[in-house]
Amino acid sequence: MPDRTNEFGKYGARGIKGSDAVARQLDKLAGFISTPISQRRGLMARLNYLTRTPHALRSARAAGLTVTDRTLKAWQSGQRQPSRANLQKIETAYRTVRRQNVARYLLQRLNSRGGTRVEIHPLNQSQVDRRFQRVLEYRTLNIRQWDSIIRAWAAGDTSALDDAWVDSIVDLGSQWGQYEYVSAVGFAA
Repeated sequence: MPDRTNEFGKYGARGIKGSDAVARQLDKLAGFISTPISQRRGLMARLNYLTRTPHALRSARAAGLTVTDRTLKAWQSGQRQPSRANLQKIETAYRTVRRQNVARYLLQRLNSRGGTRVEIHPLNQSQVDRRFQRVLEYRTLNIRQWDSIIRAWAAGDTSALDDAWVDSIVDLGSQWGQYEYVSAVGFAA
């Protein structure tokens, strides 16, 4: 049985961790605000999302947005502009709260009808010397239980997400180690 990859890219292979590819796909499904926070419209959309209800504001504060209510109102009215550090805090809090809000919906959709089919595109070996290349092929896998993956993604816990992803790809059989690093992972909810 293969073990976890220790020296990825040693011979020139290119790709990303499968768990990172899954997180990117889940982020796409979450539907984040596309306007950058550096534009007034993007900033206002994020602030409105984070302050529209008392529950959302509590979640934003728990996610690291630790400014006073007075400062928030000044930002929303346009009297003051947040600093770069505060813009980063707003963006981080927004993404954290958005993930928490859509996690239950995504979990329900991905677990429905016996799970969701995942397409796994192998890593890029174009820069690897021929003698070190492995035979890799496009694979599909039906993941039936997304609970641990969604929980780790919503919490922003990359190591737990990586462990949950590896636990899922073990179903590929003895070749699962070849798909720990990939070029892309695709699925829909």
